[in-house]
Amino acid sequence: MNKQFIVLLTVFAMIASHRVSAQKKDGVSQSKTYDVAAFVWPSYHPDDRAKIFWSMGMGEWQTVMSNKPKFPGHQQPRYPLWGYVNEADPYVMEMEIAAATRHGVNVFIYDWYWYDGMPFLESCLNDGFLKAANSGDMKFYLMWANHDVNMTWDKRLAGKPNNSRIWNGGVDRKQFEIICKRVIEKYFSQPNYYTVDGKPSFMIYELTTFIDGLGGVKEAKDALDWFRAEVRKAGFKGLDLQLTLRADMQENITGIAGDNAGTRKNVIEMLKFDGATHYQYCHFLNIDRDYLEIQADAVKTWESLDGELNIPYYPHVSVGWDNNPRFEHPIGGIVKNNTPENFEKALRDAKAFVDAHPDRAPLITINSWNEWTETSYLEPCTMFGYGYLEAVRNVFVKKQ
Repeated sequence: MNKQFIVLLTVFAMIASHRVSAQKKDGVSQSKTYDVAAFVWPSYHPDDRAKIFWSMGMGEWQTVMSNKPKFPGHQQPRYPLWGYVNEADPYVMEMEIAAATRHGVNVFIYDWYWYDGMPFLESCLNDGFLKAANSGDMKFYLMWANHDVNMTWDKRLAGKPNNSRIWNGGVDRKQFEIICKRVIEKYFSQPNYYTVDGKPSFMIYELTTFIDGLGGVKEAKDALDWFRAEVRKAGFKGLDLQLTLRADMQENITGIAGDNAGTRKNVIEMLKFDGATHYQYCHFLNIDRDYLEIQADAVKTWESLDGELNIPYYPHVSVGWDNNPRFEHPIGGIVKNNTPENFEKALRDAKAFVDAHPDRAPLITINSWNEWTETSYLEPCTMFGYGYLEAVRNVFVKKQ
């Protein structure tokens, strides 16, 4: 037998063995059919710029640590079973990646920030996730969280009259080009960066802020066309540009006088977005009610968007919503009865929606991995243990 052929057979056998071993762990096998993507709020680590919000130097864990019930019957506080870990530590992220993938979460969507000409809260991704020994076990991509920043993250000042703007989320063309070049070189080049049809995915959080910063819809289109060309120059098939949707994203989508681009659908088509999802139920639904009522309306919204948009809609599931931990006094709008059991029902709805659209990327987005101060997280807590992660496993990981 030809030596070269024997070598090839050996290599194929090794690859097959690796795939089987990667799928079989402790009697379970990971379904490869679905891309279960959890948003990551990268605030739980030391960051000098973040000290204006969290002076202790441990990020928003400072707020989580001081969380207390705001009224009788309030289902707070909830604390992390893993403790107040530094998520810019690769050993911490190695543990988190293992827990996520074991339970069926195989993609992290990192909230990514750029203010005053520089990145913000990047260490969770750069020093934690990407340096973890097992980072290759999980895909990741970026959601550019291009919103303005005020003192909402500082619970001492949030909601008070001095709640002034600190950083602007919008950027001009020069800054946009700097951002895109950084993203292409630093992140798209990573072997585990998430792609759709070979195109690296990149999500934009606030469409209006994006357009206004660049000066209008035409300017935004020119900027995105340039971005796509740069991605192709870097050797990729193109760019998979995604958008997070909101209920108020309808008419007069820009804040620029005379820039009447029309409806959300028109602008999405003009800017050539490739896909859309949501970031949180509170962005498009009344969340001050029972979780299963909210979920029923979420499914209706998915189906409605499927008929409205000419691009794929990727179903979104939120774990819950209660951002009282960020405030000193009670505020309204709390999801009720968002138990792991009910969350699992929502995940089954999302799975069914994906199954009904086999021509699209099998992507499901979840809010979130770790939004503790908004009470929408998958990480294990003192109230439900590993319940939310086990709900994901029950739907997306098959037992042997």
